Amino acid sequence: MMLRHIVFDSPIGPLTAVGNDAGLVAVYMAEHRRRPGWETLGERVPASDSPVLAAAVEQLGEYFTGGRREFSVPLAPAGNPFQHRVWDALRQIPFGELRTYGDLAAMLGDRSMAQAVGSANGRNPISIIVPCHRVVGADGSLVGYAGGLERKQFLLELENPSRVQTEALF
Repeated sequence: MMLRHIVFDSPIGPLTAVGNDAGLVAVYMAEHRRRPGWETLGERVPASDSPVLAAAVEQLGEYFTGGRREFSVPLAPAGNPFQHRVWDALRQIPFGELRTYGDLAAMLGDRSMAQAVGSANGRNPISIIVPCHRVVGADGSLVGYAGGLERKQFLLELENPSRVQTEALF
């Protein structure tokens, strides 16, 4: 299937959405770790040329303005069966909530798989829509986000403003 991509602005910088006729293949941030080269993303097109890309841009825009908590754009990420199980589990984490890698491993039936879950989480190609930003370390710390920890913090605060850290006054 032929890949197409679009680059659009967001509050966390430019995003690149990649899709084919089956669905959304990827959403990459600027300086994204494991981002493939431009030559592998297919032709750059206007959103109007791809219903999948148009839906992704619209739904992400609604997410960033507080009007969307769940995404309905069809997804078609490339990955092995275990990665797909992890990415499906990520989509079960409710908006504004956090889980640890151990929590996800337990959801998949084996708490000892936390490291494997972390590896699959790190290879999630569909940032934000498949909410890998909702996964934190066992101690609750922000760890391992392909778009950078500042973007992860922004997304978590967008989803749950009460999570904003404030400086002590004394």
